[in-house]
Amino acid sequence: MIPFSDEDLYIATKNFLPSIEEYIKSHEGTMKLLGVKDGVIYIELGGTCNGCSMSTMTTKMVAQKRLRELIHPEIVVESIFPGAEDTLPKGLYKD
Repeated sequence: MIPFSDEDLYIATKNFLPSIEEYIKSHEGTMKLLGVKDGVIYIELGGTCNGCSMSTMTTKMVAQKRLRELIHPEIVVESIFPGAEDTLPKGLYKD
């Protein structure tokens, strides 16, 4: 169980995003933090990452792996395709 509120996890994630985005930008992609709900971090991959067959790997092996190292080992990161924001859970914490 993650010992942080969704707000705390959102703030921590937002602070660490620039270090994760460096890799994604090096592949001409973009990453946007959409929010946090029940310890799950929701991001949107855009640019060349949108529709790329490796976007799931980028989400899990880059974003999730790094956030687990930086914040907590049980963090889960889910990627939402641009335009699919209606699939996000209700009550999502975002600023």
